[in-house]
Amino acid sequence: MKRLVLALGLCFALHGVVYADGNAFTPLDFNDTAYGSSSSTTTSTSAGKTVPAYSTAEGDAIGNGNIQNAILQLDNAQVDIRNDLLNCKTKYADVDAQYKLIKTERKALKKQVNAIEKRIKEIDKAKEKIRKNML
Repeated sequence: MKRLVLALGLCFALHGVVYADGNAFTPLDFNDTAYGSSSSTTTSTSAGKTVPAYSTAEGDAIGNGNIQNAILQLDNAQVDIRNDLLNCKTKYADVDAQYKLIKTERKALKKQVNAIEKRIKEIDKAKEKIRKNML
C-alpha cells in the first residue's frame, strides 16, 4: 500500500514537471517572431550595422570553429594527462619493484639474524651446562 501511494505521488510530481512553463533548452537559431511570440529579440549595433542577437549561418560556422578548437584543446590536454599517467605508472612500477626487492632482502636478513641469535642462545646454553658440570 505504501509503495502504491509513493508511486502515485511520484507520478503526480513528475506530471507537474512535464507541464511546467518554460524550457531549459532554447536552440541558438530559434526565432520567437516566427511563432508570433510577444517577446522581442534584442539587437546590438556594431560599426553602424544592426546585428540580431541570435546567430546566423555565418555565426554558427564561427561558433562551430570555436567549439572544435575547444574540443581539440581538451583532446590535447587529455593526451598530456595520459602521458603523465603513463610516466607515473612507470615510476610506480619501478618503486614497487624496488620495494618488493627490499622486502625480500629484509625477510632473508631477518631469517639470518634469527638463525644467528638462535646459535648464540645455543652457545650460551652450552656454556651454562659446562659451568654447572664444573661445579
